[in-house]
Amino acid sequence: MAAAVALTAGGTAAGSVTAAAAAVPVPAPLAQLIPHAQFAAPPTTAQCLKKIGVACYNPAQFQKAYNLAPLYKAGLTGKGQTIVIVDSYGYQNIRGELAAFDAAFKLPAPPKFTVIQPAGKVPPFNPKKRPKMAGWAQETSLDVEYSHAMAPGANILLVETPVAETLGRTGFPQIVKAENFVISHHLGNVISQSFAAPEAGFASKAEILGLRSSFRNAQANGVSVLAGSGDAGATGAKTIDSQGFAKTFFLKREVNWPATDPLVTAVGGTQLHLSASGAHTSPDTVWNDTTLLGSPAASTGGRSAVFTRPVYQDGVAGLTGSARGVPDISMSGAVNGSALVYLDAKASGATAGFFLIGGTSESSPEFAGIIAIADQAAGHGLGLLNPALYAMEAAGAPGIVDVTSGNNSVTFKQGGATHTVHGFRAKPGYDLTTGVGTINAALFVPELVAATGTVTAPH
Repeated sequence: MAAAVALTAGGTAAGSVTAAAAAVPVPAPLAQLIPHAQFAAPPTTAQCLKKIGVACYNPAQFQKAYNLAPLYKAGLTGKGQTIVIVDSYGYQNIRGELAAFDAAFKLPAPPKFTVIQPAGKVPPFNPKKRPKMAGWAQETSLDVEYSHAMAPGANILLVETPVAETLGRTGFPQIVKAENFVISHHLGNVISQSFAAPEAGFASKAEILGLRSSFRNAQANGVSVLAGSGDAGATGAKTIDSQGFAKTFFLKREVNWPATDPLVTAVGGTQLHLSASGAHTSPDTVWNDTTLLGSPAASTGGRSAVFTRPVYQDGVAGLTGSARGVPDISMSGAVNGSALVYLDAKASGATAGFFLIGGTSESSPEFAGIIAIADQAAGHGLGLLNPALYAMEAAGAPGIVDVTSGNNSVTFKQGGATHTVHGFRAKPGYDLTTGVGTINAALFVPELVAATGTVTAPH
């Protein structure tokens, strides 16, 4: 799930954001919600900065930042494509939330919005009985709203599973079953996964390797599979509480599956610096809000302990060594630069309104929207994207925008002591914070379509 931090607009002083947010644990899904920052109507960036001391951005600003207007003008909106969103539990009121989101930001409704439960019936929404449902409802809202914001002409298929993904294997068999159903029935060409579990949280490597059937199925059927790289920077959650929030963290470098799977495109997080119109005021940087939030909150990146370096990463072996490196590419994920998400009263646990959410749960659905547009441009699914991404980076493709500033190191208190897990710094070219970088969509989409036609995917 994405890392979510929510702030309420009750005149909270900027200086008190850290204390307020630090009390909010990070959910096992990857969304970071600021719980005390709620607005009845969409705020401007200036209003968010004034009231809570962090920036917030709306769909129009993201569309401008990623230069989507030329694609929209050419009729490339994701039309005819289906974005598949996979979430534990999902949310029963997501249709109403999306309608309110679209009305607020003047977006068209998706041509088709379908919800299925192929791995079993999801129990009724009851966060008192099933506390993890609240976080997954917020995750679902973010995933659906921002995949749609990027590709407003695409269909959306929300795939809900009946068991919450937490840490280790729990919840993943149902996710694999649901994804295999979608792929085998050709229901969509791009799948977004906004959940992650540290590799060290599984009982064995074999346990992870036994959960890969849907990714192999996707490769065989030309389906692109994405996953948020994680929200704890250079480390990951070691234990979680009853609500699915991180309770303790590993005191060493960690990376997350399914992002580490070589058949998955790992999407990391950046921090955007935008004007009111969405123009860049300075280059994107690595997302790292750890100091702001008082606990690990940054783009996860590093080297897998399970998967060896795939062929497509041979050109960056100097950084990955013999291991699979993540992430592959990055999109907006910062809390200070949050996406404005509409939550109804049940999903928010308070009153309906607009909340600030970040994390790589934002990054993955945003990139899924971009891929739906690329699939439309190609006239077919592009399949495994990674060989093309690394070939594009090596060739200096203008559509890939390098991120050269920031790091994903995290310092936090745990067990009565202060710990630092040193991560990686951004640098020119590929790095273990943002991968090959981020995108200029108007250039990236045609370049990706061309590259996927010339690069052979490894088996």
